[in-house]
Amino acid sequence: MSDSPNDSSSAGPRQHHVEMGVAAFMALLGGIAVIGSLRVGTGWGAEGPKSGFFPFWIGLIVIGASVLNLVRAYTHGSRKLFASWVQIAQVLKVVLPLTVYVGAIPWLGIYLASALLIGGFMRWIGRYGWPLILAISIGLPVITYITFEMWFLVPLPKGPLEELLGL
Repeated sequence: MSDSPNDSSSAGPRQHHVEMGVAAFMALLGGIAVIGSLRVGTGWGAEGPKSGFFPFWIGLIVIGASVLNLVRAYTHGSRKLFASWVQIAQVLKVVLPLTVYVGAIPWLGIYLASALLIGGFMRWIGRYGWPLILAISIGLPVITYITFEMWFLVPLPKGPLEELLGL
């Protein structure tokens, strides 16, 4: 791989920048844990530690480790290419639809959302024909329903379609 600025395969974020971003994000999560713990109490009550005691200290440890990682990434981190923008776009082709899928489950139910996700991926990325797409994107949620709801008696999130069908 070439490191010349004109080479499109070398365009993208550097490893130390990604490491610093992850460290900062983790420090933010640790800060959220600390703030939440302070709201519910971090000391000792009549029956022992309050509910925020353990998360408070874990949050502080996460913040400390994140700051250490951020400094190490800045000072000693690799300056190599983490991934090209083309590679990142390929990853986002999967991550963004999955994010929409997870967000749609409370409104559509897991079965309809899964059928749409499977069908969408098969058509968009796999470029399969409609008969196979329909067979698999409908068949897999049906098999999932039979397996979990009927055999194992484990209810999964349902949406308006399942209510309409009386499932």
